[in-house]
Amino acid sequence: QVQLVESGGGLVQPGGSLRLSCAASGSIVNINNMGWYRQTPGKQRELVADITRGGRTTYADSVKGRFTISRDNAKKTVYLQMNSLKPEDTAVYYCNVFAAWGDYQSDDYWGQGTQVTVSA
Repeated sequence: QVQLVESGGGLVQPGGSLRLSCAASGSIVNINNMGWYRQTPGKQRELVADITRGGRTTYADSVKGRFTISRDNAKKTVYLQMNSLKPEDTAVYYCNVFAAWGDYQSDDYWGQGTQVTVSA
């Protein structure tokens, strides 16, 4: 019933920019952290950026200074602005939402993934 719909991926030249969006819908409440992960063949999924409900951010060293994560709590949407893209950024990007409430209940949701390809 909970859905995370990603958009914004595509093909871009080195040095270009893309903006990813991920909108949560359905019976999801009490969203805490929202983030972006990426994965390439033969590699484990890695954290790209994360943002707390209060707006505190965390970035992978490889993207720090180039990517910016933000969120709109009213729209239950998280964004990833990617600038100065490099071929090494090529991957499938996955949106992640973590929701928790009370002392015991929590849920972890993933988007369907969107392909980002950086190539000349």
